[in-house]
Amino acid sequence: MLILLPPSESKANRRRGKPVDPATWSFPELTETRALVAKHLREVSQSPTATTDLGVSPGLADEVARNLELDVAPATPAAEVYTGVLYDALGLSTLDSAARRRANQWLVIVSALHGAVRPKDRITAYRLSMDVNLPGLGPVAAAWRPVLADVLTSAAGREVVVDCRSSTYAAAWTPTGDVASRWVQVRVPGASHMAKHTRGLVARHLCLRGERARTPEKLATIVAEAFDVALTPPARPGKAWVLDVRAD
Repeated sequence: MLILLPPSESKANRRRGKPVDPATWSFPELTETRALVAKHLREVSQSPTATTDLGVSPGLADEVARNLELDVAPATPAAEVYTGVLYDALGLSTLDSAARRRANQWLVIVSALHGAVRPKDRITAYRLSMDVNLPGLGPVAAAWRPVLADVLTSAAGREVVVDCRSSTYAAAWTPTGDVASRWVQVRVPGASHMAKHTRGLVARHLCLRGERARTPEKLATIVAEAFDVALTPPARPGKAWVLDVRAD
């Protein structure tokens, strides 16, 4: 099973430790594009107009400055780098050992800087969103789209793609072909804060439950054990199934 998560805007780093080693990250097919995006991000982050170029407020200049330390900052597991509402609800550090193993296999975080990483990959905090038009590179989502297609299609295998991404990060990969028939977007009616929280709980439930789903109907049955759900078929071929989820 492939569970796609967005990154968090807030990120944290360990204070000490060795720097990153990109050769150890999942999806080595993304190495070239990772280096290209990082190069342009460093260049932009040195500019006096960096916050404007990256679409953030001047008050986040310190976070933008982290982009200049990508090679030297302490490497931190992605499970600790990404914080916030969704990741608090997911609670990776509180999973039992079996559920944590499944999380490391099933969860993939779609990242503007790294393309896609797994929870155990040791990265560093950065500031970049997928909807940024990065000077010298162009739209970040467009840079990732061609290379993520093969990587994530392969990662999906023959099982369901559980899509918990926001629309910003969904722009980097749209499942096609046979994978599209097993693509399920998790939708949560209501405010975005509750949506993030509920998607985190859904991902946690799936990792704890540990049962693989090969069809959208099977996925809905598993999620319905803990939530009120409604499954809607695709509006047309190539579009996602939609699983509406409400937490108690």
